[in-house]
Amino acid sequence: MRKVILAVAVIAAIGFTSCEETKKEEKTTTENLDTASIEGKAVETFGVRGNCGMCKATIEKAANSVDGVAKSTWDVDHKIIKVAFDSTKTDVTSIKKAIAASGYDTEGFTGSEAAYEKLPACCHYDHEMKMNQ
Repeated sequence: MRKVILAVAVIAAIGFTSCEETKKEEKTTTENLDTASIEGKAVETFGVRGNCGMCKATIEKAANSVDGVAKSTWDVDHKIIKVAFDSTKTDVTSIKKAIAASGYDTEGFTGSEAAYEKLPACCHYDHEMKMNQ
């Protein structure tokens, strides 16, 4: 019985440690984009409504799907996305439209209602929530 309890404790400790590493890695990504260290790329920031980590994945995937986008990072707490992109290939309006098509409201564009309805329940955000907090 002690061996089973010890094994469960070790597995739990490993699980918690791997979660911490993911958080540290995510913070580093945000800091890199904040410093606009992507040479030759325009960096823009704007608000996007959403709730959780699943929202983050969908929002960033939508932004990154736009030709010319080098990197994007959405801040769950502040509802802000930072996007680095090649301004000769795309613009902020195209990026906002791609995110809106995935179901999320951005500054200036309302998310697709059909896409919003397909989002997981945890991703159904308040359409009145403040962006750019």
